[in-house]
Amino acid sequence: MDIAGLSTALSTAQVNNDVSVAVLKKSLDTLDTTGENMIKMMEASVYPNLGQNIDYSI
Repeated sequence: MDIAGLSTALSTAQVNNDVSVAVLKKSLDTLDTTGENMIKMMEASVYPNLGQNIDYSI
């Protein structure tokens, strides 16, 4: 294999690796956000009737 072909192959492999890492990072960020939202929903469900009724008198 010539040097130019080897250089092209290594460059292509590096680009593929960079893209894979970027996609993995985005996936982890999405999972982190989803986890935070899940925690908020679970905390809100501790008192499911909170805010459902208003006591008032005229």
